[in-house]
Amino acid sequence: MNEKSRNDGLAVFIMAGGAGTRFWPLSTRERPKQFMQVFDDRSLLQKSYDRIADIIPAERLFVLTNDRYTDLASQQLPGIPSENIIGEPERKDTAAAVCLGALIARKRFGNPVMVVLTADHIIEPVELFRRTLLSAIDRTREEPALYTFGIRPTFPASSYGYLEVGRKRADDEGIEHFQVVSFREKPAPELARRYLKSGRYLWNSGMFVWTVDAILQELKQYLPEHVDRLERAVENFDGPLWVQSLRSAFTDLKRISIDFAVMEKARDVRCVAGEFLWKDVGGWSAFQELLPADDSGNHIRGDAHVLDARDNLLYCDNSEETVVLAGVERLVIVRAGNRTLIASKDRLEDLKDVVETMTERGE
Repeated sequence: MNEKSRNDGLAVFIMAGGAGTRFWPLSTRERPKQFMQVFDDRSLLQKSYDRIADIIPAERLFVLTNDRYTDLASQQLPGIPSENIIGEPERKDTAAAVCLGALIARKRFGNPVMVVLTADHIIEPVELFRRTLLSAIDRTREEPALYTFGIRPTFPASSYGYLEVGRKRADDEGIEHFQVVSFREKPAPELARRYLKSGRYLWNSGMFVWTVDAILQELKQYLPEHVDRLERAVENFDGPLWVQSLRSAFTDLKRISIDFAVMEKARDVRCVAGEFLWKDVGGWSAFQELLPADDSGNHIRGDAHVLDARDNLLYCDNSEETVVLAGVERLVIVRAGNRTLIASKDRLEDLKDVVETMTERGE
């Protein structure tokens, strides 16, 4: 039996609806980060697809994105049926996306194992990721737990959420499964150091595995309005009233993440410990670690001349553009087309607010 035949009982959803505001000016409203070819000729969305395309039948692979990006997603992923590119009419965070995906999976396939992945991660090696994913899938088929992926922390990151793990539930040829005791928000640096030293915490990757029945049972308990509204819309899935009914369902949905809404409250949450390299490319602070550094800690892409400058990130979309850095420290400088970002590394979290304000003004 080949891998695709083995996995006929799956439904895989790639969440690709983010606006990428923390990646401005390279990421824009018209082409957010998940669709950009930043590292090579494959976008982050295409890389997510590549990791699983060989083991999942195309008709069971879906993309959940904003409705303004469905054509772009279809262009980048021609192997996925067009009806499997789902356009959300509004951004309502991950609880709405997960609920919608689960209801579509139930309508199409009954009670498959549902895999939720994201379109803004760098993961290597792919083979180890697949082994970890399949281990979680196999265990979920046996027990109705909600599975997430925990990543072994390699440094005390303050930009990631954490999972506090309890007893080991299984060891599948080196792939360890744990009970999740609690979810922890992004910690201050000192607390992150304590998390790392304790050995009891994993980074929260935002990837999930569960059966459709298991996640819908929890959603009905904690977000019944989401289920009621979206269930009515999904009755019209792929029919002439689909777009209109989905827009109506989304209008009054509460904007909330699946972690806050369900995972922190659910009765049986477990995780597989990912030993692969994982990077959430959420913004420039994470991106800099993917670029080489000079002797002064400057991470540079482009033609740069540096004098007494330390710990800066410089990214030029046009590799022939020349930039001089002189006597500056801890700056992020990004050039893309006619747009330029100059920000202190300590203020990168403010970028999202500025870009959203620009978008509201139509800039």
